[in-house]
Amino acid sequence: MTNRLREWVLILSIGFGVFGNLVGGYEFDETEYHFNTTETLSLLEASSAAAAPKPLLVGLTLIPGAAAKGAVCLDGTLPGYHLHRGFESGSNSWLIQLEGGGWCNTIRSCVYRKTTRRGSSNRFEKQLAFTGILSNKAEENPDFFNWNRVKVRYCDGASFAGDSEDKANNLQFRGQKIWLAAMEELMSQGMRNADQALLSGCSAGGLASILHCDEFHSLFSGSTKVKCLADAGMFMDAVDVSGGHTLRDMYEGVVTLQGVAKNLSPTCLNQLNPTSCFFPQHVVPNIKTPMFILNAAYDSWQVLSSLSAPSADPSGVWKACQKNPGNCSPSQMNYLQDFRNQMLDALKGFSKSTQNGLFVNSCFAHCQTERQDTWFADDSPVINNKAIALAVGDWFFDRSSVKETDCPYPCDKSCHNLLFR
Repeated sequence: MTNRLREWVLILSIGFGVFGNLVGGYEFDETEYHFNTTETLSLLEASSAAAAPKPLLVGLTLIPGAAAKGAVCLDGTLPGYHLHRGFESGSNSWLIQLEGGGWCNTIRSCVYRKTTRRGSSNRFEKQLAFTGILSNKAEENPDFFNWNRVKVRYCDGASFAGDSEDKANNLQFRGQKIWLAAMEELMSQGMRNADQALLSGCSAGGLASILHCDEFHSLFSGSTKVKCLADAGMFMDAVDVSGGHTLRDMYEGVVTLQGVAKNLSPTCLNQLNPTSCFFPQHVVPNIKTPMFILNAAYDSWQVLSSLSAPSADPSGVWKACQKNPGNCSPSQMNYLQDFRNQMLDALKGFSKSTQNGLFVNSCFAHCQTERQDTWFADDSPVINNKAIALAVGDWFFDRSSVKETDCPYPCDKSCHNLLFR
């Protein structure tokens, strides 16, 4: 694939099943969108190019004995993971990717969620494609291709952090116990002997990586190199376009309903309420383990579902801007630039630490580690000519300091923006 534009029309759950949680309980899981860079390939060319290398398919393993520990999905089924074994120099290195997929904040939304793959292992795919940071090909994943790579499935709805239940509606909110059972299982599979380990995650999984980073580090002896990566997990406690707090209101429901407070950072809770301590901006300053924050400055999920959700924009003034940043009015773009500034301000203290890494590109995107085109390809997004995969590798292996912050939109022509139809 060359640097010519690829414009692909795909069906993908970019909303990760949470749009409904933000707009009055109405649910939908799939949205049509296409990626855009700078020129146009025909759909026929794009589909044939995309079909060329077949990705590695990795089978599902359910965690035996998890139910006895109370570690179950929303509907009471067993949690699971996908593991592809490392080889050669990566045999004793482990990369754990926590799956994303939004949250559920009400009984209604959680009852619906347990009928989907986000709440029941009965609905899990039996195989998942390992691409991007999970790929086993050096040309697609130069630093982690031969590691033990794991995708931990997400079926609780609170970023692996809840611990409660609702017996009347047969709902189990056991994210924290799922996390613990998964880590215990992987330690028994050889992770306890790891020379190096990286906890990663995308979206709600990126938030989970932040929330569990120090806990992950504590699993290992002092001789193991341990770091964490959060992709699209920097969800901001921002004022929406109506002056309200759409995401804060939703998070309050998640934290309260699912009993999350007891599993949040004690340092944060000494200063702020539990809902505030579910927001990464109040957690990352206290993380002791080396952490890498990867985020689009104009995170497409936050633009659509937090900043300009239908509840905040009932008249649809933001609809055209949501679909394509090129359609945004000057005042709308000023609002989005202010959102970018808020994110960068929230990360100022974090980025000063020499052990941390940062890559904030000025794209309208969401989750860039698991997609091959954004992680590492001929025309991947770059800052200062450095692709995301190389930036993460340089940081993890201490080859160089990585504190990459993009110039404001629209200066970055390497973005793979998500454009919605």
